[in-house]
Amino acid sequence: MLARMLALGAAPYVLDVRAQDKPVTLVVPFAPGGNLDVVARAIAPALEQTLGRNVIVDNRPGAGGVIGASAVARAEPDGSTLLVTTPNALVVLPKMTRTNFKLASFAPVGLVSTTALVIVVKGGDTRFKDVDALLAFARANAGKLAAGHAGPGTTNHMALLQLEDAAKVRFNQVPYKGSAPALVDLMGGQIDFVVDQLTSSAPHIQSGALRALAVMSRERDAALPKVQTLREAGLANFEATTATGLLAPAGTPAKVIDTINAALRKALAEGSVRSRLQNVGSVAQGSTPQELLASLQKEDARAQALATAGRLKAAE
Repeated sequence: MLARMLALGAAPYVLDVRAQDKPVTLVVPFAPGGNLDVVARAIAPALEQTLGRNVIVDNRPGAGGVIGASAVARAEPDGSTLLVTTPNALVVLPKMTRTNFKLASFAPVGLVSTTALVIVVKGGDTRFKDVDALLAFARANAGKLAAGHAGPGTTNHMALLQLEDAAKVRFNQVPYKGSAPALVDLMGGQIDFVVDQLTSSAPHIQSGALRALAVMSRERDAALPKVQTLREAGLANFEATTATGLLAPAGTPAKVIDTINAALRKALAEGSVRSRLQNVGSVAQGSTPQELLASLQKEDARAQALATAGRLKAAE
């Protein structure tokens, strides 16, 4: 026992002693193949090496992220169960539907990455040569274009709401349990377009199965240098991206949070991890727990404004 305690004290990235025999589980509250899943699997091997613990990615899709977030909120606060998510699952969904968690149910660990959002159509769809054509059709046919997104309250959903308001259009919004099933239906011709993270759309864009009409970020994305931004398409000041963060259950000791944050930032500094994220359209971003909390609070205020305006509903 003494030898074990000395070993633990010497290891810079060891978590709470109570959790030493547990693997670290990264809960992804959406289906495999989506942005959060891709990001989680990109950082898991480096975290495993740094922490000296097995790191498992556990997909728990459903209810726009509520099922996975609820599982983490209820988990023991010992650093062995973590949530990989966008801010929306934590600050938007509680304003749309009844949840058993709120922002205060989680302890921010750190920012992981930012990812461009992209508007994609089926590769063989000749109706829309560019995003101008898509928006023109939408204005002339209110509510007829079927727009898929990863689920109510997700970044994709919020970006669609933002696009509707900015372009003065209305779509027939179709929610899914993650990006992957939405893209499957898009490629199958069941819906007209999808707002998605570049991480999950990139392989299909590269294969020609999908075609990107526009990116929603402020500047063009390095992964799609020929694809215009919505600003370039005439929507002044439009900007929407996805930020991915890592969180623990509330009550997790500050020392444990700091340990995981240090391990995360070390993982994100590794060239192989940065390259892997970049290859799928995501940019590694480290932060302190306090910086992630400030970002979440900002998104919380924005979501409250949308809710007050009546733009957030459980079903669109």
